[in-house]
Amino acid sequence: MSPNYQLDNRIAIITGGAGGIGKAICRTLAKHGAKVLFTDVNQEAIEKAEAIFLSENLEIEGFVCDASDEKEIIEFFNLVAKTYGTPDILVNNAARVTHVPPQDTSLSDWEMVLATSLTGYFLNAREFSRHVIAAKKPAAVVNMSSIAGSTALGRGNFAYSVAKGGVNQMTRELAVEWASLGIRVNAVQPCSVNTEYWRAWIEREAEKAQRLLDVLLSGIPLGRVAEPEDIANAVHFLVSDASSMITGVLLPVDGGNLAMNAGGTIGS
Repeated sequence: MSPNYQLDNRIAIITGGAGGIGKAICRTLAKHGAKVLFTDVNQEAIEKAEAIFLSENLEIEGFVCDASDEKEIIEFFNLVAKTYGTPDILVNNAARVTHVPPQDTSLSDWEMVLATSLTGYFLNAREFSRHVIAAKKPAAVVNMSSIAGSTALGRGNFAYSVAKGGVNQMTRELAVEWASLGIRVNAVQPCSVNTEYWRAWIEREAEKAQRLLDVLLSGIPLGRVAEPEDIANAVHFLVSDASSMITGVLLPVDGGNLAMNAGGTIGS
């Protein structure tokens, strides 16, 4: 029997949906039949994303919600359940990043990164699970991790890498805790991704960025950074019935980077 990648009649929630990877995930899941709802902290970014989706004939709705704020998250999931029904899919994608050496990392920077990139994942997953468990329906969660969760990157990614290491272990624990309840939990580990943010950094840093890019590509056997669609396709697989026997997996989408264990560099 052919694997079933369709997501008809399923409600999917994507956090950080107005960013480059987030928009690609929203678009891919919607094209395969899901009713897609996304959250972001930036109203202007939400409106721009919705306009793009509308131009593509995709009905995808965005909501302002801070992915690290417990009260806002609870209110959002209650709104979804009341307005649309019990969700079936959660993609924890929102993230905050700093590029500061550990010795210069302030407590506020540390807490900012972990609040969104780790604690926020827990809060969104917890509220999602409460609605799903009450409805006694199967569901799927995908956490956006990174190769940084499995190998040290250096380059001031300290807080971010620690958060992603926590995401990896959270994924395993939730997969085991929720397996008997029919909730599958997996994670995707991208390498660098060719988003608008990434391209702006390349242009802004010019020669410095090119030097780092050369180093990064030397550690990626496939010879390129990932495209947002590469990440979205992996997420799509993991939330579909085609992966119904897969839970607790950390799936690298990194062109072979982790296989070479060459994710990091010493210095900048």
